[in-house]
Amino acid sequence: MIIDTHCDALLKLQLAKRGAAYGQDLLDFKNAPELDTSLARLKEGGVKVQFFAIFIEPDVPSEEKWQHALEQIDLFYTEIIDKNPEMVHIRKWEDLSSLEDGQIGAVLTLEGADAFGNDLVKLRHLYRLGVLSIGMTWNNANLCADGAGEPRGGGLTLLGKEVVKLNNEHRVWTDVAHSTVQGFWDILKHADYPFASHSNARAICDHRRNLYDDQAKAMFEKGGLIHVVFNPPFINADRDEASITDLIRHIDHFCSLGGEHHIGFGSDFDGISSFVKGLENAGQYPNLINELQKHYSETQVKNFAYQNFMDHLPS
Repeated sequence: MIIDTHCDALLKLQLAKRGAAYGQDLLDFKNAPELDTSLARLKEGGVKVQFFAIFIEPDVPSEEKWQHALEQIDLFYTEIIDKNPEMVHIRKWEDLSSLEDGQIGAVLTLEGADAFGNDLVKLRHLYRLGVLSIGMTWNNANLCADGAGEPRGGGLTLLGKEVVKLNNEHRVWTDVAHSTVQGFWDILKHADYPFASHSNARAICDHRRNLYDDQAKAMFEKGGLIHVVFNPPFINADRDEASITDLIRHIDHFCSLGGEHHIGFGSDFDGISSFVKGLENAGQYPNLINELQKHYSETQVKNFAYQNFMDHLPS
């Protein structure tokens, strides 16, 4: 049983649908080989809960971002939920405990506040539609905060702090995965439910998307979660390849900082272009579990796979 807290299947589905007018084939969520997180692969890999991110590419004009978000949400409902009775929309955290055998929970998330700009009415609509985790930024700056790729390196704006407050009220995770260092500390100060949906250890791989040791320790102390990401450039510095052993080094390091009960998986499948060898899609999760069992106890591996997340649900 696996809980995976980040993938970009919605963007792939949207790009295919928009490309259909130019002769591109639509993608079938059931078994499209282009989808790392197709239904067939989720079943094969033993994934019990998959988070699906709404992600708007940075070159989309501001006035079109909300429409792009709505298109991806619509595809979440029409292509993932409505057509596949095995897929169950998790609209509130209590729904996780009622999943039956053979069912897979689907969680809707937002990667970057660009989609709603400074319109909190739109944000409240996202809550109503079932968004349960919000990353304040992608790599670029927006009205809520600077992203990890913004040279200015600023933290939360007043609007950003208001969004975090609303996340708290709605029991929604505030995701630090793409934050600047200053943004991270601002979120940690204001968020009741801080979360890194797909981040690794900067001490192992010095990449702007990874977390320094003091950040990781602070997350653990506040009851937050860090879910390791399977993107090779975030695993090995300046390399576009990685092994499962390389990935486990990040888990080892977070454990050494006191994070054994705060670690999970956030693959970033469908959003990455290179892969960990033997971990190229969701169907290959057993390869990771088998390798982890050589290093950790059965209980520890179970915790990494899903129990740590279940033990820290927003309440």
